[in-house]
Amino acid sequence: MSPRSKKEYIENIYLRYRNASRNQKALILDECCATLGYHRKHAIRMLKRFKRFRKTKTKRPGRAPFYSQPSILKPLKKIWLAANLPCSKRLKIILPLWIPGYIQSFDPLPPEAVEALSHISPATIDRILSPTRIHYKKRGRSTTKPGTLLRNQIPIKTNQWNESRPGFLEADTVAHCGDSLAGMFAYTLDSVDIATGWTEQRAVWGKGETGVLEQIHDIESSLPFPLLGFDCDNGSEFLNHHLYRHFSQRKNPSSSPAAAPTTNKTTSHRTKKLDPHPPMARLPTLR
Repeated sequence: MSPRSKKEYIENIYLRYRNASRNQKALILDECCATLGYHRKHAIRMLKRFKRFRKTKTKRPGRAPFYSQPSILKPLKKIWLAANLPCSKRLKIILPLWIPGYIQSFDPLPPEAVEALSHISPATIDRILSPTRIHYKKRGRSTTKPGTLLRNQIPIKTNQWNESRPGFLEADTVAHCGDSLAGMFAYTLDSVDIATGWTEQRAVWGKGETGVLEQIHDIESSLPFPLLGFDCDNGSEFLNHHLYRHFSQRKNPSSSPAAAPTTNKTTSHRTKKLDPHPPMARLPTLR
């Protein structure tokens, strides 16, 4: 008889043995020993300790959970939400700055909780906040739709943050859509000079190519220095023929085509570089 069959047999006679009289238990034990080949004392122990339909509890190894206490988890959740859902490494840094404000605005914290929040690690923050983060995964909204028309014609530049000369702008759009992306709404075209921090903002109705280009013309005319480079994301409001012609076909005697077509097929998901002064046509004095 297999071990599984023996367990099924014990389960079958268990209730009869528990409700039987003394003489009946002796007969059931004789039957069990003859069927399973057990010693009588072993059969008695098996029937007394048998737990029907009950899963044995396994003790969790290691020390008892400490950071899951409400006195620690509650303020950690509130600070995380108030700080606009930062990652665990950033939350670890700002916790000492936010704890006094939490104590002043909400409830006083015991010294043990303050000490625990001051020494908590980013890995522990990720672990205890993982059930809460599930409900806030789709909180952000993005209006960037990658454009693919010119992904092989626009050169890529990855060291734009090392520019020390004014004239290289970093541009992006900000959607004023409220809680919904449906319909038309206003955008802010925000541009920042990498070297000096000079900023220019313009309002645009929608993300049309001609409307964005018109505001880029206005920004360029307002700059106190010549525009040497234009960095943007791969949104369709930037990655289009209008903007490409504006920067690559200027009325400049030293201008030439922006760059040779690239064969990299992964550039549609990277930041694009639209340079009004191509590397091959840029004057030596500009370097």
